[in-house]
Amino acid sequence: MLVCKKWYYALSDDRSEIWAIFAGRRLSKAVLKSPVLYSLPSYKAKLRALSYAWDAAECSRNIFIKPNGFTLHRNPVAQSTDAARGKLGLTAGRHCWEVCWEGPLGTVAVVGVATKEATLQAAGYVPLIGSNVHSWGWNLVENSLIHGGHCTGAYPRLANAPRYQTGDRLRIILDCDSQTLAFERDYEFLGIAFFSLPKKPLYPAVSAVYGNTEISMVYLGWPLDG
Repeated sequence: MLVCKKWYYALSDDRSEIWAIFAGRRLSKAVLKSPVLYSLPSYKAKLRALSYAWDAAECSRNIFIKPNGFTLHRNPVAQSTDAARGKLGLTAGRHCWEVCWEGPLGTVAVVGVATKEATLQAAGYVPLIGSNVHSWGWNLVENSLIHGGHCTGAYPRLANAPRYQTGDRLRIILDCDSQTLAFERDYEFLGIAFFSLPKKPLYPAVSAVYGNTEISMVYLGWPLDG
């Protein structure tokens, strides 16, 4: 691409046949056409999303990643809270992931970011993402922010903010340059949730307690403003 104009133009086109071939080698036809990837317009974006999806080696023993690569499944294990991280930790730029909980949330359900040191399994039902200084989370059940094992305030910061409903599409918006974390719900920006994040690799993360819950996560790239 750096030395040949033909390759440059071919690879610059996200919908080119070359990207279709690459995507077809890594992703099945069923996955490429599945609703999980509906928000991604090109083969290049779908292939890139796989590189930022759940990491099968970075999740609780009670969680497994489904064959599509984008959806995790939590087994019905009593008195356990289980978490998972994405494949890539980020230290620069702005990034956005779309997250969708499929089914009930249970008593605790948290979405946010974590470092490599964050715990991925705990006894009982707790807001695991946010339970220590290595993670920052939004508890969807209580509409609260969690960090360092403490509630740091209500979120969204609105009077009578609506609770998460099954099918709502959430977006994690990580700005490594300004060191902030924010969220969207169904394309509505909910405001900055956390400031002064550390300058170290941060991974998208969730923690869940409900048996057989499934959570899909798709990397969208640079967040759109406005």
